Amino acid sequence: MASSIKFTSWLIVLPVLVAAWLNYPALQQSLQQWMGVAVASPVVTLPQGRLTGKYMIGGSWPNPVESFMGIPYALPPVGHLRFANPVPVGNSSKTFEVTEFGPRCPGKQLLKIPGGRAAESEDCLTANVFRPKGVNETSKLPVGVYMHGGAFNRGTSKMHDSASMVGWSNEPFIIVSFNYRLGALGFLNSALTKREGLLNVGLKDQVLLMEWVQENVAKFGGDPGNVTLFGLSAGAHSIGHHVANINSGKTLFHKVAIESGGITSRAVHSYDSQLHKTQFRELAAEVSCNNCPDSELLACLRAVSFDDIVEAQATVFAKYNPSVRWAWQPVIDNDIISRRPLDTWKSGNWHKVPILTGSNHNEGTMYVPTNMSKPQEFKEFFATLLPQLSEQEVEVLATLYPDPSEDPTSPYLETRDAPLGSQFKRVEAAYGHYAYVCPVRQNAIYGSASPADPPIFLYHWAQNRSVIAGANHGDQMWYETMDPAVRAVSPTQADLAGWFHGYVTSFIITGDPNAVKGRYPDRPEWKAFADGGKTMVFGLGNDEPAGGNSVGTKAQFTKDTWAEKECKFWWEQSANPED
Repeated sequence: MASSIKFTSWLIVLPVLVAAWLNYPALQQSLQQWMGVAVASPVVTLPQGRLTGKYMIGGSWPNPVESFMGIPYALPPVGHLRFANPVPVGNSSKTFEVTEFGPRCPGKQLLKIPGGRAAESEDCLTANVFRPKGVNETSKLPVGVYMHGGAFNRGTSKMHDSASMVGWSNEPFIIVSFNYRLGALGFLNSALTKREGLLNVGLKDQVLLMEWVQENVAKFGGDPGNVTLFGLSAGAHSIGHHVANINSGKTLFHKVAIESGGITSRAVHSYDSQLHKTQFRELAAEVSCNNCPDSELLACLRAVSFDDIVEAQATVFAKYNPSVRWAWQPVIDNDIISRRPLDTWKSGNWHKVPILTGSNHNEGTMYVPTNMSKPQEFKEFFATLLPQLSEQEVEVLATLYPDPSEDPTSPYLETRDAPLGSQFKRVEAAYGHYAYVCPVRQNAIYGSASPADPPIFLYHWAQNRSVIAGANHGDQMWYETMDPAVRAVSPTQADLAGWFHGYVTSFIITGDPNAVKGRYPDRPEWKAFADGGKTMVFGLGNDEPAGGNSVGTKAQFTKDTWAEKECKFWWEQSANPED
C-alpha cells in the first residue's frame, strides 16, 4: 500500500519536474551535478594562457551561466608599479583556474564588507566574464562591460550580480566586469605625478581593460564590434569621461548606459588645483614622506607598506567626506580628460554613440547628514562644498529650497516617523539635484542638440525602497540584475525588475531599449529624449519595499519637468567652476 502511494506521488510530481527541466536549463545542470553527473568546465585559450572557468550553480536565474573570474588584465601594480600606468599581462602557455573573484582594490568602503582588509590587495586588476552556456568563438554575442561605482574610493566588480543579469536574458549576451585602482593608489593626482605622466591611473586601468576586451572577448564568444559600457555612480562618471575622450583614436565601445552619474556630474578640477595639492601633501605627511624632495617622493611613497598606504589614503578621504569634497578623484590631465567636461559636452565633440541614462529621485540620501536640523547648517554645507558660491548665491539657493522651519508649505517639511533632522529632506534634495539629477538632464539636453546625434534614452527612478532613503542612489542596480530579494517583495516589484532588466539588456544588445521584447513584450515604448523631451519614470507611487501597500505605476513615459527651476540654478552655477 505504501509503495502504491509513493508511486502515485511520483506521478503527480513528475510533470512538474519535467516542466522545470525543460524550462529552466540552469536547473538541469544543477540536478546533474547533484546526482553526480560530471559537468565539463568551460575552457578558453588566450595569448596569456589557457583559462578554466566554471559552471555557476545555485543562482536564481533560469538560463545556465558560465563564468571566468579573477582573470588578470594587467601586471600587479605593486612595488615600482605602484602609482604607475598599467602594464598589460604577457603571453603564456600555462593553464590557469579562474573560478573565483579576485581581491578588491583597496579603498575606504562605505559599509563593512566580509573579509575586511584581508579581501583587499594591490594585486587587484582582474576581469570577470559571464556568458550563457554553450557559447563558442563563432557566437559573436553582444558584450556589456560593467564599471562599478564607489566615489573612486571604494567598490568592486563583485557588487554587480552580472551572472544573474545574463542568466535572466532570453536573448544571449556577455558581461565583462572588472576592478580598477581606487583612492590614492588610482588617483594620486598632483604636479609631481603630472610630470611623471602618472595622472588618473585608475582611468588608465579602465582603458587597458577595454583594450583587453577588444583583443580577447571573441575567444569567449563575444563580438568586439558590439560593446556597451554600463555602470553607475563613479562607474557612470568614468564612462562619461571615456565618451568625451576623442584623443585615444581607438574605437573601444559602441553604446553606453550611464546610471546615476555622467560626464558633468561633480566638479573635475585641474591636477594642480589647490584642493588636490593639499590632499597630496596630507597623504605624504600621513606616511612620513612629507620632507622628501620631489625627486625622492614617489620612491618614498612606493616603499610604504600596504597597510600604511591604505590607512593613509582612507584617513585623508575621511577628512573630506563630510563636506563631500572627496579626495582622490579624476582630474583634468590633458589626456583622457582634456578640459572641463561640461565644455566638452557643450562643444558636441565627443564619441557619438547611443546613450541610456538616468538618475534617482533621492540621490542625496546616502551622502548628506541625516541629523541636520539648523537652517544655517544648510547654507554652510553648500558654502563648503562649493566655495566659489557668493553669499548672494547661497541665499538664492536657500530660497530655492524653502526652509521647512520657516515655511510650513515647504515640500521639505519632515513628516516621517524617523530620527531625522528637520533640514535632512531639504539638503538631500538640493545635493541630489546638484550632483546627479541636473547634470544627467544636462547631458541629455546637450547630447540631443543636433538632429544628427545618436539617441539618448532618459529615465527617472522613483521607486521608493525605504522610509528614510527613498529612491536612493544606485537602487536601480538591484532591479537591473533581477535581484531575488527585490522580486520576492511583490508581483509588481517582480514585474518592475523584469521591465527594467528588459530595457537595459535590450539596449546592451541592440542600442534600443525596446527592440528585444523578452519576457515583458507589453512594457511601454521608450522613445529618445529628442522626441519631445520625455523621460521614462519607474516605480512612481510604489512603496511596497518600504513596507507600504501602494503599487503605484511600474513605468510611464512622460514629459520631463521634474526639478526644472532647481536645475536652472545648478546649470548656471556649473558655468562658474571653483578653479
